[in-house]
Amino acid sequence: CSALKSASVQLKNLIHREKPIFIFLHFLLSLSQVEVHSVTVDCTVTSRFAHTVMTSKAFNKANSSQEIFFEVELPKTAFITNFSMEIEGQVYVGEVKEKEKAKKQYEKAVSSGQTAGLVKASGRKMEKFSVSVNIAAESNVTFVLTYEELLQRKLGRYELLTRVKPKTLVQDFQIVTNIYEPQGISYVDAHATFLSNELLPLVEKTAHISFSPTMEQQRKCPGCDGTLIDGDFIVSYDVKREKNLGDIQIVNGYFVHFFAPELPKLPKNVVFVIDISGSMSGRKMEQTREAMLAILQQVHEDDHFAIILFDSVIETWKDSLTKATKENITEAMDYIRRMSSRGTTNINDAVLTAVNMLVKDRQMERLPDRSADMIILLTDGMPNEGESNTGKIQENMRTAIGGNMSLYCLGFGNDVDYSFLDVMSKQNKGLARRIFEASDAAAQLQGFYDEVASPLLLEVDMHYPDNAVDSLTTSHFSYLFNGTEIVVAGHLMDNDLDNFLVEVVGQGVRKKRKTQKMEYIFGDFTERLWAYLTIQQLLDKSKSGTPDEKANTTAKALDMSLQYSFVTPLTSMVVTKPETEDSTSSPLIADKLTEGTWRKQTPTYFVDGDPHFMIELPDRGDALCFNINDKPGTIFNLVRDSNSGILVNGEIIGDKKTPPDGKINTYFWRFGIVHQTLGVRLEVSTEDISLVDLLVTKDRSLTVTLRDSVKFVILLHKVWKKHPYHRDYLGFYTLDSHLLSPGVHGLLGQFYHGINYEVAHLHPGKVPEKPDATMYVKGQELNVTRGWQRDFRNDVKNGENVPCWFIHNNGTGLIDGHVRDYIVSGLFKSV
Repeated sequence: CSALKSASVQLKNLIHREKPIFIFLHFLLSLSQVEVHSVTVDCTVTSRFAHTVMTSKAFNKANSSQEIFFEVELPKTAFITNFSMEIEGQVYVGEVKEKEKAKKQYEKAVSSGQTAGLVKASGRKMEKFSVSVNIAAESNVTFVLTYEELLQRKLGRYELLTRVKPKTLVQDFQIVTNIYEPQGISYVDAHATFLSNELLPLVEKTAHISFSPTMEQQRKCPGCDGTLIDGDFIVSYDVKREKNLGDIQIVNGYFVHFFAPELPKLPKNVVFVIDISGSMSGRKMEQTREAMLAILQQVHEDDHFAIILFDSVIETWKDSLTKATKENITEAMDYIRRMSSRGTTNINDAVLTAVNMLVKDRQMERLPDRSADMIILLTDGMPNEGESNTGKIQENMRTAIGGNMSLYCLGFGNDVDYSFLDVMSKQNKGLARRIFEASDAAAQLQGFYDEVASPLLLEVDMHYPDNAVDSLTTSHFSYLFNGTEIVVAGHLMDNDLDNFLVEVVGQGVRKKRKTQKMEYIFGDFTERLWAYLTIQQLLDKSKSGTPDEKANTTAKALDMSLQYSFVTPLTSMVVTKPETEDSTSSPLIADKLTEGTWRKQTPTYFVDGDPHFMIELPDRGDALCFNINDKPGTIFNLVRDSNSGILVNGEIIGDKKTPPDGKINTYFWRFGIVHQTLGVRLEVSTEDISLVDLLVTKDRSLTVTLRDSVKFVILLHKVWKKHPYHRDYLGFYTLDSHLLSPGVHGLLGQFYHGINYEVAHLHPGKVPEKPDATMYVKGQELNVTRGWQRDFRNDVKNGENVPCWFIHNNGTGLIDGHVRDYIVSGLFKSV
């Protein structure tokens, strides 16, 4: 109701603007005249392997065609296996292809201005699948998305998460989950972030879980159109367990072995290696301190521990590991309370210090024989002190550790080189985890420690007879932690084999058992589970090893992804959109992102080149760009946030002399950065960027971190000194822009909290490969052109081409006001 009142006010204000009214009415009609008949989530879990089918049916009630959107968020650990659209009896089915082949189709479509559906990272556990299709008047469309995942046991339970955001009332809304576990379920629970006291009784909590509220029960309030259904629906459960070798199931020529014994926990020897460089200042340091204080209170009295703090200097709390007595824990907590941020980042020497400490204490027999050695590294940045070559650091760690301990790496925030940490941890019997910058970062750190705090077995080997099974998934595990589970799958050489001997060997443990054949109504789940697990493990192996080993494992993973129709980081799903009156058929591409590419999916705002302003919007799979042209010496305000006291201005410089074509290029050559709250002023120019003592990297980039707030990256582009016209120039990139206040403004700053626009009416432009279109933005109708600009963050020399809609005339219509409104009188002056 309040939204409609607001709409009527805006309509009155726009009474003399014909086309903005049309656009706004079109928006309202698209909400009211698309009727969502049903949303169904049907999930079948068979021995931890979840098969989920999401179906949505919609009807266009309007008397003209409309674009209808289908948007789903699915777990990052899941693989899409199928997607289809049914429009008026015609079914359009997706096909899994090699990513490079699909990419060529996608780039061809994007360069022509066509839309495409993409899977994109959208959060910690979820990623987004979004597709739109033009539906004729009074027509139906049915979307069906299928994905599969192996549920992982953590902290003693399996968790199945379904994110539901229908955004409107639905005539037939239903979530159904059926769990089939042969050894029985020990407990099951279901809850949702949106469940009210009235909706709670609607959830059935057995091996059959269902939730199907009526339209009236979905309403936020009596008579209003808003829906309560907006959030996560979570099913958690565990199974009954045998005390010896776990559960082994044989179905249709494949077997799967689940191993989670009840054993006493082992003592552990843990060295915490904590980054206290300048970029960890403010909230990150507070949250790290909070988490460490909580973790230290949980360290068991049989454990040994040590603390190493590092920036450019390596600082140890004590020279060796210490027994976790009450007195030592209290002393360590006092030490943590005093830590503060300071210099640069020397990861290599810090971790080597931890390794040497554990090795020395083992040699001196200060640690229990049967105990687990581990290092937990927490860092938020790139190594830029001491050894800074990440490949060399990985080699150093692998040599020093020698397989004798585990290295766990926690990457804090968006700027960390996650792939570097991921490979280094996997090379040393550990794993990596990204810690997201948010209010609950301390809880994330503590949650990770809880997962690895209680080792039960070391160096676990699962042995199966060579003459009975082949194509085994990983069967050696460095650790088994309390509350987790080992899973091994393989192929039987003889399909009629009813049983075989299994042996489990761990440090101080040896058990044998014969398997027992089981039959299921879902006959191929073990084979698909085996394929899923094999592909996941091949993808992990492809990140390390020799070039030949990487190539071989990648090729195997690709072959299996195509064979079993899984959308993995090596494949894409292609769906051809139906032809309409306004457009030809175009491909929809579903891509799977890895954790290493997560950072690329956050919005990026920068100015680089002549000077090209770029707003990358990964949630839309799109970008906007515009140029600012003015006389050399003009100073523009780029970012202004009065609430945080942050100001960034830039001055442009022209060519040395006028080129033959008469066009003088201009570039930014110096920036002024102000943090009024801290009383800091920083000037960065092409002449002294290499002299500034602020995280300067070998590729001539400078990272400026403003405490408790945003980070800026400034790139120096070197031009041949004898070039007759061009000069050195700078590029300016914003990181963590979400940390600035909603009132932030400036030529770049005004876009930090998003922009709403639509592009339509694609038509040929002056250049064949650069079509024109109409953009509706800020109540205006602009002619825009499809083009390319370069993003130099990952390659300072060559850059990476990014397709974008180019707004002409100094961004007029896209930027607020006129470009001259952003001119300031000095490098540190405000508008």
